[in-house]
Amino acid sequence: MAIEKGHRNSQMAGGEPRSPSLHRSMNSIELLNSEIVDCRVCPRLVEWRKLVAREKRRAFLDQEYWGRPVPYFGDFEADRLIVGLAPAAHGANRTGRMFTGDRSGDWLFAALFRAGVANQPTSVDVSDGLRLTGALMAASCHCAPPDNKPLPSELAACNAYLRRLLADRPWRSILCLGSIAWTVVHRTFGCPIVKFGHVVTHRLDSGVLLVGCYHPSQQNTFTGRLTEPMLDAAIATWLER
Repeated sequence: MAIEKGHRNSQMAGGEPRSPSLHRSMNSIELLNSEIVDCRVCPRLVEWRKLVAREKRRAFLDQEYWGRPVPYFGDFEADRLIVGLAPAAHGANRTGRMFTGDRSGDWLFAALFRAGVANQPTSVDVSDGLRLTGALMAASCHCAPPDNKPLPSELAACNAYLRRLLADRPWRSILCLGSIAWTVVHRTFGCPIVKFGHVVTHRLDSGVLLVGCYHPSQQNTFTGRLTEPMLDAAIATWLER
């Protein structure tokens, strides 16, 4: 995979270069996060995330929304990765942390807790003490998109961050939540796309294991398309247990 390490690139997406002193004081994930939260490359997403943050949902009128791109979350030294689609408008776009403050996160973090990856089964806000061990969370698109549907051009713009992340270290395994994340990860690695399915696996020539998992969206969990045992099975496969 001929893509540069994240720490070698000092240019923010859509912004000014970072100073050398900032590079020396940050690890690669911190540097990527500092660039992600300042990104304004996609006008439609910038407008939407700000609109949602201003208007808010009635249940959260007393809260200050994050309203910016959502950074990576988890163990910055991890060698296992989780890639989702995009922040929920009133979830991560509100709280500023991936899969935090919505039903998808309730399912995902409960499963990660059962697997011993998370230190608690709930994810409410950034001050709740949640920690992950050995795992990092990423997104195909770091801004909340209208109707939860980022445009192909927006996925392509955000892919610059994922490309640098994947090149940053030898990942052991990547859990892809949903078919879009599955496709995005395959394309970023530049490898043939295996048909997506729940607990479908693809071992790349580099050794990294890709694991498909139905997204823990309300549509999937409410209809029974994804159950707790199914989610546990996907996570166990990702952990190679």
